[in-house]
Amino acid sequence: MKFKSSFSAQQGACVEVEKIGEEIHVTDSKEPEKPAHIYSREEWNSFILGAKNGEFDFE
Repeated sequence: MKFKSSFSAQQGACVEVEKIGEEIHVTDSKEPEKPAHIYSREEWNSFILGAKNGEFDFE
């Protein structure tokens, strides 16, 4: 299952997220030739929880 940001630039520059087996693959649509960043489900869940908790809000 592949997800693409519903909010993106007109040039189609999006972050794409795909679940393959138990791994989460993250790619950049403007550079499809580059390899995906691959995360375990545990790593991905930690990232999502951190984002929800504001851990990446830099001011």
